[in-house]
Amino acid sequence: MQDLSFEESLEKLEEIVNKLENGNIPLDEAVDEFNNAMQLVKICNKKLESAEESIAKIVKDNGELIEFNSDE
Repeated sequence: MQDLSFEESLEKLEEIVNKLENGNIPLDEAVDEFNNAMQLVKICNKKLESAEESIAKIVKDNGELIEFNSDE
């Protein structure tokens, strides 16, 4: 699952959410799907954090680095 792109992970996550919202799956399968969804959420979060770090290092016109501060 780690090799999936952000978009692929998000698509799989949406599929799981739709399946769970439908409610027509056995409890054990629902728990497994929920676990898979949580793993996909972690993957998406890591990829987003990596993208934020990359974007945060964009060079200004005067050559200074812009550091990203998520607290602002």
